[in-house]
Amino acid sequence: MHIGGARTALYNWLAARHGEGTFVLRIEDTDLERSTPENVAQILDALRWLELDWDEGPYSQVGRAEEHAAALQKLLDSGAAYRDSATADDVKAWKAEHGADRGYRGTPSADGSGAIRLRVPDEGDTVVDDLIRGEVRFPNRSYDDFVIARGDGSVLYNFAVAVDDADMGITEVIRGDDHLSNTPKQLLVFEALGIEPPRYGHVPLLHGPDGKKLSKRHGAASVQELRDAGYLPAAIRNYVALLGWGPGDDETLLSTDELVARFRPEDVGTSSAVFDEKKLRWMNGRYMREMPIDEYTEAVRVFVEAETAGRPLNEERFSFGCEIVQEKAQTLQEVWPLIRFLFEPPVQDEKAWRKVMKGDAARALTEVEAALIELPDGGEGPNGDGFTIDSVQSAVEPLPEKLGLGPGKVFQPIRVAITGTTISPGIFESVAALGREETLARIESASSRLRDAVETDSE
Repeated sequence: MHIGGARTALYNWLAARHGEGTFVLRIEDTDLERSTPENVAQILDALRWLELDWDEGPYSQVGRAEEHAAALQKLLDSGAAYRDSATADDVKAWKAEHGADRGYRGTPSADGSGAIRLRVPDEGDTVVDDLIRGEVRFPNRSYDDFVIARGDGSVLYNFAVAVDDADMGITEVIRGDDHLSNTPKQLLVFEALGIEPPRYGHVPLLHGPDGKKLSKRHGAASVQELRDAGYLPAAIRNYVALLGWGPGDDETLLSTDELVARFRPEDVGTSSAVFDEKKLRWMNGRYMREMPIDEYTEAVRVFVEAETAGRPLNEERFSFGCEIVQEKAQTLQEVWPLIRFLFEPPVQDEKAWRKVMKGDAARALTEVEAALIELPDGGEGPNGDGFTIDSVQSAVEPLPEKLGLGPGKVFQPIRVAITGTTISPGIFESVAALGREETLARIESASSRLRDAVETDSE
């Protein structure tokens, strides 16, 4: 589901919840090639994940063939619609005779065959009283008597959607402004049926940071891609709601309840908004940092199940690992790479090794190992072995000054030794989380590799 479609769904949902109305989900599936069961399932999946619950539906447009046929017959009986056997060439010839700016006007076929067209008045305008854009006028003279059903009786979108809106009592529709040109046709159908139309609000389409229509070239452009990248539904709702709409102040972090309380379609702007994933990442990071740790840990657990292949993880260590990276990660996807070293032997980043494990690194690791060995083995800490954040900090923090080295010359070799990379949670937290036995084993392994390298060089 494209993020632009998600914003449209969100605006409708917010409007319905704000006005204590009914949010109706209809699958407009008259295009049978695109409306596969798989595509429909993806729409429902995206809406459920975004927590946009619907009150009625999902209704299928194709499943309402009988209602559409009855409405067609009503228009044929009243003369508001007629069958016309004119071909595309016939229409082209008619316009050449009457002027290219004139809408085609046909005559009923003698034998009652052909597509069904709606009669469009020659005079006046069809006026869209848009919730967002205000009054938009469309001259009737420029519109063809447009086709509302094929020769076999199957209806076209603009007719079906108007009939469905009428039957379902729809009073308000918010949709992309690429539909604005369809709206006068739908209003003409309503007028022919003698039914009051809904109010429409047409939202400008989303653009990427380069000013072009949002697409895959701008990164994650669908709800499913954002979910797989580790974004939170609440953060997406917050960010997407602000793409074209604002609460009237400088607030950017708004709970869903606040969005419901403050959203009005009339406040949506008429300029295209820019979807910038960098800004979404920032907002998602704020949401993650402000989550209660239990909720945070559970969200991470669900997300990393694919990474861990469902294998059980040490519960205490996992919870502690989530806690020490909560301030660091901006998406759920970023958490596992930061804490993987707690559950798997590190995969050595050779570039990081070459950058860090040189000069005084061997001396630093020797001193670190000696200082950590001296820590009492107590029953405290995430592993019950005396390695707490405070005890590790008290042992390691004085070493740079003792050795006459900068902190990076001491802490980075520890980080590369125990995680395989130069990126991890805080070094004291990482050592406490990994625990006495594994930390000392990994430091000894790194020291051994450094000794071997020295011996090889000396030979």
